[in-house]
Amino acid sequence: MKLTFETLDLRTRHAFNIARQVDPPTRQTVWVRIEDDGIEGWGEAPATPFYGETAATVSAILPRLGDALVRAAGEDPFALERIEAAVAQSIGYNPAARVAISAALHDLVGKKLGIPVWKLWGLDPAAAPKSSFTIGIDTLEVMREKVREAAAYEILKIKVGTPRDREVLRMIRDEAPGKTLRVDANTAWTAKEAIRQIPMLEEFGVEFVEQPVAPDDLEGLQRVRRESSLPVIADESCKTAGDVAKLVGVVDGVNIKLAKCASLREAIRIVHAARAHHMSVMIGCMIESTLGIAAAAQVTPLVDYVDLDGAALLANDPFTGPGIEPDGAMRLGDAPGLGVSPA
Repeated sequence: MKLTFETLDLRTRHAFNIARQVDPPTRQTVWVRIEDDGIEGWGEAPATPFYGETAATVSAILPRLGDALVRAAGEDPFALERIEAAVAQSIGYNPAARVAISAALHDLVGKKLGIPVWKLWGLDPAAAPKSSFTIGIDTLEVMREKVREAAAYEILKIKVGTPRDREVLRMIRDEAPGKTLRVDANTAWTAKEAIRQIPMLEEFGVEFVEQPVAPDDLEGLQRVRRESSLPVIADESCKTAGDVAKLVGVVDGVNIKLAKCASLREAIRIVHAARAHHMSVMIGCMIESTLGIAAAAQVTPLVDYVDLDGAALLANDPFTGPGIEPDGAMRLGDAPGLGVSPA
């Protein structure tokens, strides 16, 4: 077994700005390949500075993770739990680096067996909900252009947390009167500010609000949920399955991202932990290529909400494969593994 990797540049069609940061139109991701007996498994590390990673830190740590991978795998690439545990124990949090290895291992196993990963798990692609399409923060006219470009999508997720939120939502509702709207504040508000915003969100028919307050402000999250008629979904507050228990009674649901939880298998564990506590489950993404989206797509038959538009926001996707159709419907396919090919 051998691990190799390279850095790729990804360009978005528009600047993708959220409440806490202004993003550049070009970012880097890391393409990881694991070869065993002439078969390659692929994974992507969409490094995110918010979680302490860049393409450079991922590239620096991958050789060490590769050594742990080879030692743990031995002659059995199917021992996924053991291999992933060994990789995790060899390093700190580093979720993007680790999930690239996890995705590549699952891709490899699927290819060896000749079946897609979703079938390896016994799932039904028809159960996957439609994905939302995200409208990032920008000038009103640029946001209007984004909404018009997303005309085929039935569900829009709006980034909020600016003094112009009402104006933005009014414009979007005028442009898309029949669409489902969701909002994501990306930790922009205090609990008091979030509660003050809820009636305005209700006015525009918003379905739910995602991460209204800071990740560690669980008391604030609970207060928002208690005083809000809208469901509250935790994103930044929920990294791994171990975070679910502390969010019981605090939020209505959790948002899984592979670049937070570090493993496809951990994503499944989050689903089960949330279901055990009667919480809703969403799966989201970073700005990443079809390779990263295809890995997350394998989990979609298990969740209530999908937000996997990362590759759809790109101007130069290096890969083709599972992802979302122009109306947001999930496309998983029957190709082995993750089902991804070079574009």
